[in-house]
Amino acid sequence: MKYVVTTALLFILPLAAQTGKSATSKQAASKQAPSKPELQDEDARITLDVTRVQLLFTVSDKKGRFVTDLRKDDFEVFESKKQQSIVEFTAESDLPLRLAILIDTSNSIRERFRFQQEAASDFVNTVIRPHEDRAIVVSFDTAAELVADLTDDTEKLNNAIKSLRPGGGTALYDAIFFACRDKLMQDQPRHKFRRAMVILSDGEDNQSRYTRDQALEMAHKADVVIYSISTNRTGMEGDGDKIMKYFAEQTGGQVFFPFKAQDMAQSFENIANELRHQYNVLYRPEPLKTDGLYHPVDVRVRGRKDLVVRARHGYYAPLMN
Repeated sequence: MKYVVTTALLFILPLAAQTGKSATSKQAASKQAPSKPELQDEDARITLDVTRVQLLFTVSDKKGRFVTDLRKDDFEVFESKKQQSIVEFTAESDLPLRLAILIDTSNSIRERFRFQQEAASDFVNTVIRPHEDRAIVVSFDTAAELVADLTDDTEKLNNAIKSLRPGGGTALYDAIFFACRDKLMQDQPRHKFRRAMVILSDGEDNQSRYTRDQALEMAHKADVVIYSISTNRTGMEGDGDKIMKYFAEQTGGQVFFPFKAQDMAQSFENIANELRHQYNVLYRPEPLKTDGLYHPVDVRVRGRKDLVVRARHGYYAPLMN
């Protein structure tokens, strides 16, 4: 979702209390399960007062190199194919990060699990800056589990990653839904942070109570960009890889397919680099709608077909009765 920023900031109304939580002990980790899907309409409804839409995005050339010297007049923004007027523009190379690291702990990734842990720990050590960035670690097999709450303490994050053990089914969609709604949405003020999610998984899901589209909708509403690292070892694109690609493309992120387990570290490094090379635009939708529906958005570089813009594909407008 593209959150709104005005001189008198108008933010999301409080979410209904999270339901369906259970608490267990796992090396000082607390388990939090997402609420049942049938409660979504009542308990997970998010209402915004929107006067401006914020878009964070990256621009690269055909070889994947970041382009960081563009200005406001170089960009065009279209909502539902109608050009919009850009109100504010900045090159955001150093926004504080709010990250969710989702690690598949199901049986299907057992052979690559150790490399997942090592690469995730290296990523935490490289990216998280004390007093600026914060991250959570969520594992998912039969259910989603919070193993490290939002913190800038890299030791806590690393210990949480090291404590994980593989086994069980896969509830990927529940993990995305939970991390977005119950954690990344809660940190204020929303417009000052870069929200992103890194998922290590083969993309298969056989346990979630939420659907793929419900998980994606919540990612949009939380303004979260998803980066996916596939653990598929077949060398062929399967259904799980297509799901991983879908989440990344729809939210303005990327999907990575490491050739070897050892290559996961390079995928994490690529994500870290991208998080530091962002543009930020704000525009006031014309016409301004409060219909609660999804509105497609397209960001382009004026007259430069040789450049690739990677941005969220749209946002959810508020629903005003």
